[in-house]
Amino acid sequence: MIKFLADEDFNNRILRGVVRRQPRIDIVRAQDVLTREQRDDDRAILEWLAIERRVLLTHDVTTMRPYAETRVADGKPMPGVFEIAQYLPIGLAIEEILLIAECSFEDEWEGQIRFLPLR
Repeated sequence: MIKFLADEDFNNRILRGVVRRQPRIDIVRAQDVLTREQRDDDRAILEWLAIERRVLLTHDVTTMRPYAETRVADGKPMPGVFEIAQYLPIGLAIEEILLIAECSFEDEWEGQIRFLPLR
């Protein structure tokens, strides 16, 4: 199962729903594992993800993407980013994350930036 990092502004109701449905999922919140300085710097978040081999869950669809694309273009590791619109219904966001978690290989999303829902 792949590992996730939810960025600081990620909807906690989605996270709680994911963990309720799949308690074994490996998902951490940025505010629990990163310093304030790291959380305020998208490049630092992406660097941490690469070291920890975690895929990012974010609602930040405007600023995170360019930094992730730059990492990929520079040949740096980037385990993957899933952008989830704030308006996506919580239940659908939970289902999509669980589908990704349960049906993906560890490095399957390397270098990819995807928008949810995948369908």
